[in-house]
Amino acid sequence: MDTLTGRTAVVAGGTRGASRAIAVELARRGAYVYVTGRSSGATRSEVDRPETIEGTVELVVEAGGQGTAIRVDHLDREQVGELAARIDAERGRIDILVNGLWGGDNYIGWDTPVWEQPLDDALRMIRLGIDAHMITSHHLLGLMIRRPGGLVVEMTDGTAEHNAAYREGTSLGFYVAKAAVHHLAIGQAHQLAPHGSTAVAVTPGWLRSEAMLDHYGVTEANWRDALTTVPHFCISETPTYTGRTVAALAADPDKNRFAGQTLSSGHLAQIYDIDDVDGSRPDAWRYIADIEQPGKPADATGYR
Repeated sequence: MDTLTGRTAVVAGGTRGASRAIAVELARRGAYVYVTGRSSGATRSEVDRPETIEGTVELVVEAGGQGTAIRVDHLDREQVGELAARIDAERGRIDILVNGLWGGDNYIGWDTPVWEQPLDDALRMIRLGIDAHMITSHHLLGLMIRRPGGLVVEMTDGTAEHNAAYREGTSLGFYVAKAAVHHLAIGQAHQLAPHGSTAVAVTPGWLRSEAMLDHYGVTEANWRDALTTVPHFCISETPTYTGRTVAALAADPDKNRFAGQTLSSGHLAQIYDIDDVDGSRPDAWRYIADIEQPGKPADATGYR
């Protein structure tokens, strides 16, 4: 596979989780990475967590890469337009755009029907999960089509097959926001094709993000302690796993063969022969379909 030396990447929403790991792994392969988001220094987004875009760039540098943190609210058209102008002046183009924008977890309203969930919460998820992505692509993709080989990665939650049915236990706003990303990938892939670039959607599996580890009261070092209360967490994966697979996809000269598809970290790991940090290869969405949803006992044998 090619390296990414000389490529320019933007990871929008690269503050934490899978998007943070993608920024690090793109930089590790040689890309110059702009990390954008709302949590910067003393200014936190509504997610109200300690991770920052500057912290992501620190990890980029630790990995031997280069990058810049720029605070941007991607729902603010003017701010995104200014971001595009800055990148144009500094780098002249964008080769990789990762739309990892979200920040809606506080609004999910688990298993709450639309008539009971606060309308502002439902609409906020739509804004964060759809509008922010559209605004970002509108302003930045003009910099991508200047040279063939570009890639847009739309981050979502769930494969297209999994989201073909309603996500029971979630809420309507969450479901619509995440399912819409499949169509964002399809549409952008079609529009980018004449310019030699492409778009895909990517979903991690059951992610051991900073927030998820905190939620279960464990760390990466002792995450298996959570299995006593959440047995199916046995199929979980680190953010680095998604980061490695997306970086491999970005470096693939034949990546256009995936145009418009929704790809999972587990699927990409099989294609590019990539392991998680512990040497395993989790295939979470296959596990969820085969084991968790049918109500079988938790057992990741054959799935990682």
